[in-house]
Amino acid sequence: MYKSAGEPHQNPSNIIVVEIFFRSCFWAYVSSFLGAYGGKKNKQNASIKLRQRRDRAKGFSFHFFRLRTCFIKFAPMKQIEDISEFRSSPELVDKLYKHGILKVYKAGSVILNENAHVRSIPIVIKGVMRVIRTEEDGREILLYYIKAGESCIMSFLGGLHNETSKVKVEIEDDAEILFLPVDKVSLFMKEHPEWLNYIFRSYHKRFEELLDTVNAIAFKKMDERLLDLIHKKAGLVGSNTIQITHEQLATELGTARAVVSRLLKQIEESGAVRLGRNKITLM
Repeated sequence: MYKSAGEPHQNPSNIIVVEIFFRSCFWAYVSSFLGAYGGKKNKQNASIKLRQRRDRAKGFSFHFFRLRTCFIKFAPMKQIEDISEFRSSPELVDKLYKHGILKVYKAGSVILNENAHVRSIPIVIKGVMRVIRTEEDGREILLYYIKAGESCIMSFLGGLHNETSKVKVEIEDDAEILFLPVDKVSLFMKEHPEWLNYIFRSYHKRFEELLDTVNAIAFKKMDERLLDLIHKKAGLVGSNTIQITHEQLATELGTARAVVSRLLKQIEESGAVRLGRNKITLM
């Protein structure tokens, strides 16, 4: 089952800013409420005032949390609307936000483990996820990345057929994920052809990426795979410089750290990269 959200981003998104704003307003109101009560000398008058303020506070809290939920749910709507299959169906977009749950994760969080039951389907609103397969000997290998606007087809298949997950899903870069209950996913397939097109496109893209992974393992040397992975990660962050350790690269390639360190030194000598402390720059 997918885990609960981790800590917020260090660089807050608009959702976190909205969250901080509403929490500040709420606690400012509570503080004024308590302060006004504490300053009363007449206990009887204070008791009446307390009951009145308590009643107003209940009403305020109800509307506050409803408004907060509305802001939180609809803050990232533009990203969902930008998905090509959803542009022609505002009704589908509304349903995604009505039934979906938005969660925030920090890099390194594991949101799905192998052999766990899939109860919901993730759509990446912001950030990047990586999908990993663990071999029988304990080695892990990267299958593909999932970027903003995309979903995990392995979750689709596992959830629809009530099967356990065959992969592990981790957060590559601080992310905001919209989770859709599996039963709603099945219903959307019947009601909205746009949703079915989205699933088919996701399946096609993931299938091509899996073929690339198989071809790389079967026909490419490790130094080629390593350089390809560095280029792919640089593309994900939109920079020629990536922050990563040799151990992390080795894990995603399913090899040993010593092998990666040796090959990186050779690649640096060829002039393709420049190495730093937990940092690699493409030249």
